[in-house]
Amino acid sequence: MPPDTVMSGWFPATAVAPWRGARYAGNMRRADRLFQIVQYLRARRLTTARQLAGWLQVSERTVYRDIRDLSLSAVPVQGEAGIGYRLSSGFDLTPIMFTTDEVEALVAGARMIEVWGGPALGGHARTAISKIALVLPKTRREEIDRTRLFATGFHIPQNAAAGLDTVRQAIVEHRKLGIEYSDSASRVSTRVVHPLALYFWGTAWSLAAWCEFRKDFRNFRLDRIRKLEISPAKFEELPGRALDDFLKKVNAGSRTKFAGLSSEQ
Repeated sequence: MPPDTVMSGWFPATAVAPWRGARYAGNMRRADRLFQIVQYLRARRLTTARQLAGWLQVSERTVYRDIRDLSLSAVPVQGEAGIGYRLSSGFDLTPIMFTTDEVEALVAGARMIEVWGGPALGGHARTAISKIALVLPKTRREEIDRTRLFATGFHIPQNAAAGLDTVRQAIVEHRKLGIEYSDSASRVSTRVVHPLALYFWGTAWSLAAWCEFRKDFRNFRLDRIRKLEISPAKFEELPGRALDDFLKKVNAGSRTKFAGLSSEQ
């Protein structure tokens, strides 16, 4: 369903691991599981045992045992049960080689962004694939061209990603956005918002933001933003106005109850 039906997608209260999949089932070799735990900890600021257990499809008790064994093996894991774990800064592993499936996943993702992510982000996706090709052995570089997963863009409106790069910049720099927005009834309003995240719905992008006028979270379709300007004023993700709070509010009720959260259709 498109975002003008009021953010009808699923927003996990806890981040979903981008590496989650059948390859990391509960019957994987223990050595592989320990290595994968290190990869998860490297990629995140804080990871709970519950998250690791879900991603690796093992019990939390198994995770606690693995964390203990990693610590005994001189891997600098910091944290404690019930709070979360992370690796000490400066810890690193020898660069690893991409598997064939990982190459295919990266190429497919880049092709999607190239089609749906606007000119700038699409360009970055192309250069990223070029860099991936350089780190692969020459005998494996043909795997990139051999990938048969494609993304088509003929069904996506040309303005679906309008303003995407500007919004991305505002999110990274924590700058307020001034927008002129036209809802589904063509009613135009001017808002000052704190941009928090962008979501793609298959045919449209939406911006999750804190609206100063509504004093609450709102969603805005990018293709309905008529004017967009980054403000020199910055904002802080204060308690109750941060992305985590937005996700908690979404997950606190049903989709129907959430309809009142985002009326900027």
